[in-house]
Amino acid sequence: MANKISYMTREGYEKLKFDLDELKTVERQKIAGQIAEAREKGDLSENAEYDAAKEAQGLLELKIKQMEEVLASARVINESDLDSSKVVILSTIKLKNLKTKKDLVYTLVSETEADLKTGRISVNSPIGQGLLGKSVGDIADIQTPGGSIQLEIIDISINL
Repeated sequence: MANKISYMTREGYEKLKFDLDELKTVERQKIAGQIAEAREKGDLSENAEYDAAKEAQGLLELKIKQMEEVLASARVINESDLDSSKVVILSTIKLKNLKTKKDLVYTLVSETEADLKTGRISVNSPIGQGLLGKSVGDIADIQTPGGSIQLEIIDISINL
């Protein structure tokens, strides 16, 4: 099965590489130490600490594998290749919610870089999908889990 391509900023790619390296070096060592310590306590068949450490090791290895797959399928996006006349990944979009009259600003990013607190939403989210390909002045009618919303696109820029 082919991996899904993940588009990322250089910053997001480097952070993911750093986090993966931390898991492979620091976290693996911690868990190996916990397993060794639990082994020293005797009978492994009744050793809850050993079982917990082995489970943590399995979860860590799964997380490492998933991060490696994301990195393997990652494509770093060059800002100069992006068109600011339409909403694309890495666009920063100024919007107006037509119902509440509230202004919003979002940047469309990959799933791994999404952080709603900083206004970075996934390109795969309902809002991200609804905005893709739209231009300034367009009104996006977006179905969200909370209901339908209408967002008018006020401005599109590419500033990473």
